[in-house]
Amino acid sequence: MTALRKVSRCLAQAEADRLYFECPGCGIAHGVSHGNGPGPRWGWNGNLDAPTFTPSILVRYIWSDGPRVCHSFVTGGRIQFLDDCTHHLAGQTIDLPDWEDE
Repeated sequence: MTALRKVSRCLAQAEADRLYFECPGCGIAHGVSHGNGPGPRWGWNGNLDAPTFTPSILVRYIWSDGPRVCHSFVTGGRIQFLDDCTHHLAGQTIDLPDWEDE
């Protein structure tokens, strides 16, 4: 994967068809593929500052202390964390955080 580059206040990009946002619940970036191409694809409203991705984004991964789930809707630049999230922001809606360059 190419290095991520910041494209707006809250998004970064590596490939032309994949956007990333920081997840404050997981503490890692989540990527969303959009447009035509192979694999799962999400709709995107084209707004870099207040993105909406459809449908929901479901991320499952194994951490050192066990399996994790992050399930959310990103709408109008806000993240709605669903109740099946295993992190502390489950059931909450917050603004997408600023993308922090490393």
